Amino acid sequence: MGLLEKMFGSYSQGQIKKIMGKVSAVEALADKYKGMSDDDMRRTSDILKARLAEGETLDDILPDAFAAVVEAADRVLGKRPFHVQIIGGVILHQGRIAEMKTGEGKTLVATMPAYLNALTGKGVHVVTVNDYLARRDSEEMGRVYAFLGLTTGLIVKEMSHAERRQNYLCDITYGTNSEFGFDYLRDNIAVHRTQLIQRGHNFAIVDEVDSILIDEARTPLIISGPGKDSSELYLKADALTRTLSKKVIKEINNKEENTGDGEYDYIVDEKANNAVLTPRGIKKVESWFGIENLNDADNARIAHHMNQAIHAYGCKERDVDYVVKDNKVIIVDQFTGRLMPGRQYSNGLHQAIEAKERVSVNKESRVVATITLQNFFRLYSKLSGMTGTALTEEEEFREIYGLDVVEIPTNKPMIRDDTNDRVYLTVEDKYKAIVELVKECNGMGQPVLVGTVSVEKSEILSKMLKKNGIKHNVLNAKHHEREAEIVARAGEEGAVTIATNMAGRGTDIMLGGNPEYLAKCEMRKEGIPEELITECTGTAHTSDAQILEVRQKFSELYAKYKADIAPNAQKVRDLGGLYIIGSERHESRRVDNQLRGRSGRQGDPGRSTFFISLEDDLMRLFGDNRMENVKNMAVRMGAEGDISGNFKVLSNLIENAQKKIESMNFRSRKNVLTYDDVLNEQRKLIYKQRGEVLSDADLSGAIRNMIASSIEDNVALFCQGDPEYWNLSSLREIYRGWLIGDGDLTYSADEQKKLKADDVVEELCGFAADKYDAQKEKIGEELFGDVERNILLHFVDERWLDHIDAMDSLKQSAGLQAYAQRDPVTEYRIVGNEMFNDMLASIKSETAKAVLTVSLKRPEAFERREVGAVREGRAAPSQNAKKPVQAPIRRSAEPGPNEPCPCGSGKKYKKCCALKKGGQS
Repeated sequence: MGLLEKMFGSYSQGQIKKIMGKVSAVEALADKYKGMSDDDMRRTSDILKARLAEGETLDDILPDAFAAVVEAADRVLGKRPFHVQIIGGVILHQGRIAEMKTGEGKTLVATMPAYLNALTGKGVHVVTVNDYLARRDSEEMGRVYAFLGLTTGLIVKEMSHAERRQNYLCDITYGTNSEFGFDYLRDNIAVHRTQLIQRGHNFAIVDEVDSILIDEARTPLIISGPGKDSSELYLKADALTRTLSKKVIKEINNKEENTGDGEYDYIVDEKANNAVLTPRGIKKVESWFGIENLNDADNARIAHHMNQAIHAYGCKERDVDYVVKDNKVIIVDQFTGRLMPGRQYSNGLHQAIEAKERVSVNKESRVVATITLQNFFRLYSKLSGMTGTALTEEEEFREIYGLDVVEIPTNKPMIRDDTNDRVYLTVEDKYKAIVELVKECNGMGQPVLVGTVSVEKSEILSKMLKKNGIKHNVLNAKHHEREAEIVARAGEEGAVTIATNMAGRGTDIMLGGNPEYLAKCEMRKEGIPEELITECTGTAHTSDAQILEVRQKFSELYAKYKADIAPNAQKVRDLGGLYIIGSERHESRRVDNQLRGRSGRQGDPGRSTFFISLEDDLMRLFGDNRMENVKNMAVRMGAEGDISGNFKVLSNLIENAQKKIESMNFRSRKNVLTYDDVLNEQRKLIYKQRGEVLSDADLSGAIRNMIASSIEDNVALFCQGDPEYWNLSSLREIYRGWLIGDGDLTYSADEQKKLKADDVVEELCGFAADKYDAQKEKIGEELFGDVERNILLHFVDERWLDHIDAMDSLKQSAGLQAYAQRDPVTEYRIVGNEMFNDMLASIKSETAKAVLTVSLKRPEAFERREVGAVREGRAAPSQNAKKPVQAPIRRSAEPGPNEPCPCGSGKKYKKCCALKKGGQS
């Protein structure tokens, strides 16, 4: 703590002082609401809504709204929010981040601001990290909202279109960031207003806000369609890469290490996590593929595939970055240690790894709709969040989302003992010391949780513990099926657990054991079906006799095991609580804090120690010259064991290394967002216009204006300057055969000299108006409206998809502008906006022609397109965070594959719209 903080208090303490008046006002109303009947409580919402209608603000009614929730939670759940939880609730209502330690009851905290803001009738979204938590919280907290007369919705996977729409209409809706984001994208590829399901973005409360807005935000949300099959090229690039030699260096800019290009085919830069071909490697590639110059534009695809292949071999490691399971490459989330099935590395890297691991190489796909989580959450009028670890990322929260972080004090004093790091010269010495400490704790019966950063390292420690006869459990991406059991038993006397990063586990480690887990185990032994066991902890209202019976059974068993565990829990407390051992420092201090936070919940005792070696990647790659000096000095001194006491500077060097990586990662995410902001402005415009098309019952005026505007653009292009030199022949060629005949738009030399551009526009618009009226009469006014809408949406979607691809290519090439002393982002913005304007002009001209020429041979077969089973996903980040690749989007088909496409393109359906929708091909 700094001197100024000691004198004046921290920022968080100052902010809490400012809101204590509101908190006191809430607590002062406790007796008022205690004295109300249940019926009076239910009328509270109507009273508060009336006060809003009369001109009061949300801040004006906050004390009553919060006090009502406090009393309702007490009556319905038997949980009365603590003083510090009310403080957290006020912070969330203000649109800020509340940092609250593990076990402080964040789920209950969210009910107060959610209820208050839902009284406006605009809806509130509560965002969780997985479907299980969304369902659990919506059921349990939904009882509080229902008691006060509000409705609660839930958005989870496999939910129908109608169910989603109904749940979004609820006052408060729970769901995951992915589901909310994908529904936004789905709304913006819908082709009829009946398919829209969301109703705006008013207020969001994000649980585990650091995980979602920082970690998850590394990768955009993607809905994609079928792309090209390049598996043969991936396999060919892989076959060559297997024969290439590589050199791994610490940093490619280090001239001393960047040698030997003539001896190696590619160089791997560990620090930058990148791989590059050497001149020798380039020659081998050119020979292998039979090309003269790899850097020629014509060979860009080969260069791309080779770059991804050497990256797969040089930078991605099995059982660290991914695992191979069921003949598939599955990415491991570096922050949670969990598998991420369905996600893929972007831009073909995933396919390169599949080739490397000799599993089936999946076909690439094409992005249909995409948005970064940063830009999705910035759609909300008000955004807030809660987590146990946010302060270390406050700069990013402020700069990207405009959110500050307020640290909320714990309900009970934190008594966990966080000891100094233990530092060793080598990894081997470090692991031996960890095993000795585990043996010591295990001998006493104190439970131990050992945190590791990868599957590989968790297995190394597991083997060492086995050799020493220490019984233990391993929780990593390979053993995730037993996660609930392992976490539930991690606090028992004598338990030893090795786990990869513990972020987002969603389960508290309880000292002495977990009565809920033991009760469910007993129910399984008695043969109760799993689907009923799932319901036993639910709190939603039901009249199902079986569910009510298992809930009663669970309640009895829970009480029994809780009583049985109590003496063991006290014994573990007497032993010092759960001991957290970090096997190395993570790149992010926040992840280290998450691991520590597993111990010392709600006033429990606990202890934590991190073990570090000077050979750890963090120290080796990101330590500065002082770190190297310490290492050399320790070697000269013959230092053994823990050297941290001999070199006090080590603790600062370790923290500085972490700060350096955090800063680097922040700059990387910010750079990605800077580029996406350009596309985001264009996306918002396209989506806004799309929304207007869907909501407008009569598009005839808009289509007529579009036709006229397209004509004006073309006339302006060919009719500039002196009329005598106008290029009327090219203008006629554009419209010949579908709008004008051979004899139209022809003038004598004298007539042309007297022409004005407006005369030509007027003549062409006259032809177009006649043609338009004829089309409407031929097809029928009601059906023609649907035809117009589908044609316009077809060209908007097609050209937008082309534009996304073009912008991605532009982003990759924009970096080269730096060599010409130009700002890449500025060049990207200028050229991107030009491309966007060209796209809008193309949409106008193509729509105009299609509307005036469309012919329906089978009008009865023309139906409104319905969005079918849309498959979407998240791409895992690549080294450059380029465009992710995902599963195809599929929609229902209307005409037969060989019938004319109803969009008016003149192509067969299977060669036109069906391709976009993932149907026949």
